[in-house]
Amino acid sequence: MPGRRLPRPVFHRWLRPAITHHPYVGILGVLLGAVIATLTTRITSLGLADIRGAIHAGYDEAAWITTTYTVAQMLVAPLCPFLGAVFGPRRILLPASAAFGVAMVLLPLTGSLTGVLVFQAIAGLASGTFVPLTIGFILRNLPARFIVYGIAVYAMNIELSLNVAASLEGWFSEHWGWQWIFWDTAVLAPLMFVCVHLGIPKEPVKRDLLSGADWWGMAYASLGFGLLYAALDQGNRLDWLNSGVINGLLLGGALLVGAFLVQELSCAKPWFDFSVIFRGNIPLLCLLLVMMRLAMLSTAYLIPQYLIAVHNFRPLEVGDALLWIAMPQVLLAPLIGTLLRHVDPRLTLGAGFAAVGLACWMASHLTADWVGETFLPSQILQAFGQSFAMTSLIFFNVRNLNPAHILTLGALLQTSRLLGGELGAAFVQTFLRVREQFHSFTLGLHVPAGDPAVTRRLAGTAARLLGQSVGEPEAAERAAALLARTVRGQAYVLATIDGFVVIGWLIVVGLLLIALLRPAPAPVAAAVSSPPPDHAAAATRSSG
Repeated sequence: MPGRRLPRPVFHRWLRPAITHHPYVGILGVLLGAVIATLTTRITSLGLADIRGAIHAGYDEAAWITTTYTVAQMLVAPLCPFLGAVFGPRRILLPASAAFGVAMVLLPLTGSLTGVLVFQAIAGLASGTFVPLTIGFILRNLPARFIVYGIAVYAMNIELSLNVAASLEGWFSEHWGWQWIFWDTAVLAPLMFVCVHLGIPKEPVKRDLLSGADWWGMAYASLGFGLLYAALDQGNRLDWLNSGVINGLLLGGALLVGAFLVQELSCAKPWFDFSVIFRGNIPLLCLLLVMMRLAMLSTAYLIPQYLIAVHNFRPLEVGDALLWIAMPQVLLAPLIGTLLRHVDPRLTLGAGFAAVGLACWMASHLTADWVGETFLPSQILQAFGQSFAMTSLIFFNVRNLNPAHILTLGALLQTSRLLGGELGAAFVQTFLRVREQFHSFTLGLHVPAGDPAVTRRLAGTAARLLGQSVGEPEAAERAAALLARTVRGQAYVLATIDGFVVIGWLIVVGLLLIALLRPAPAPVAAAVSSPPPDHAAAATRSSG
């Protein structure tokens, strides 16, 4: 109503900007934190076989190493934005970066699975603070003209970290030792500490926010989403609902998430504002964020698995193929940031999705003869598309939120990033496994025992192997094994093609959703960088 004074949000006083005097240093610190959080997950997953052998752990036991790290990140994700509001990002990130560095240094020295899991949990809790506080820092502490560049750099880290990890892991394993799988990010932690110290300003502690805080809501969300994440991460290995462990994790997670929903809907001062999610473009943007995370796996998972399964590539060779996606990101970030200052983000978002879809269509024409270089045209196109899409998506998310909802945005982005990414990974892994089994069975029907063509092929192969075998029986056995391997290789090729096709259709759905997006409200820069109206008036009166 006209003349009626609307109540201020609970965190209105926290939104008063504390502009940094060293924006480039602050952006570098934020970038390092986001790179550390993503790179550690990816490089540990790629190097799990080397870690398992070094600490003499079994396959099933070692499978929990990466899960422990990412579940710890999920546990701290809902709580972190609130703590950042109370204490300021600087007071959270400084001890967190120090704790992460120490944990990563000590982890390889334990030499045992228990020690690795303990320090992985510590590192996960510490690095789980890096990404959620990034958006808050960008929106509140950067000068207006730097906000879009900060978002571009934040989005860039995902592509960079996912696709450079294979090269790093391969290099460390072959030249420096498996310990550097953890020590590489430990080296970055002190640099992040310095950048945070110099680039992120001090802020007063808002102790009044602690009174009446929705601790139960945050606890339910942390534990619930953490259990669901563990179920998704281990589901493919344990055969999903055929495992009691997965059923227990899913049931426990669902109950806790349900308790979180009830708590937030009934609490007088809810921690999470659900009205934000169902307002304007936000539901579509959240769905698009999950879709984009899943689409990014077409290069981060499908291509490496194809090269390893079909051509026996080593991690270092896989990394050489993926570097063509990682390298352009450094140049694309400032370009996209500048473009978004003048162009509707929906246009760049649609162009990015279209480029990713076209790249998936190109890659779906692969054959068993394709090697790393063959993927180059589709990879470069996908690198451009994903960079445009992810940056535009996050920027459009920010523009659709009132500055009073920065806390909700931080929690929402981190939860969507982790849970959406793991949902995509679980889907792609399970889909690829099921389709490979289907194609193996189907192709096997066309290679029946006793068929004249099959018999001739086996006999010819056995004759060529006879000189390197101990007698005819061994030569015949090796010939049969080679034929079976050829069938499995072709089945994996077909399954990989199916994966690219599915992701391509997902991109088509994403383009239809983008067409439904409405124009964003006024740019966030003015709303965030300017002081609240009452403080602006006070400043005018004092200067007069």
